[in-house]
Amino acid sequence: MKRLNIIIGLIGILGSFCQAVLAEESVAWEALTPEEQHILKPAHKNWEKLSAEKQQRLRAGARRWKKMTPEQRTRAKKNLKRWKEMSPQERKTFRKRLERFRKLPPEKRRKLRRYREWFKNLPEERRKELRKRWQNMTPQQRRQRLNKLPRRPPHRR
Repeated sequence: MKRLNIIIGLIGILGSFCQAVLAEESVAWEALTPEEQHILKPAHKNWEKLSAEKQQRLRAGARRWKKMTPEQRTRAKKNLKRWKEMSPQERKTFRKRLERFRKLPPEKRRKLRRYREWFKNLPEERRKELRKRWQNMTPQQRRQRLNKLPRRPPHRR
């Protein structure tokens, strides 16, 4: 009985391992659904040259795209355009900031998102003023300021 449990456990582990390996296999263009092919058409020429990981990420992106509203798609296109215009250094900085943001506790991320929305809705002049003030602060002053933020942004007057 003990031996049977060990064998079943090993089969389970092997099954998980095989599943992980299969998930990382390349996918032939012809194996994609017609909808995925339509969404991923810009990658068609180079599809076979892409790594399995990149193919899987693109397929996941296509699945997300299918679920988006028209407004979300418009915003995604705008963000992609901005990303393409960034220099390699700007992209690297962005990735680092995103990684730091993702490591924050969920409540802190929600708080930052609320402030970002609040900031976006301010008049342009006020945003410029606040940006300038922020840029003139030392890193220590910025950290102190962020730690003092109330849970919710102030109401817009």
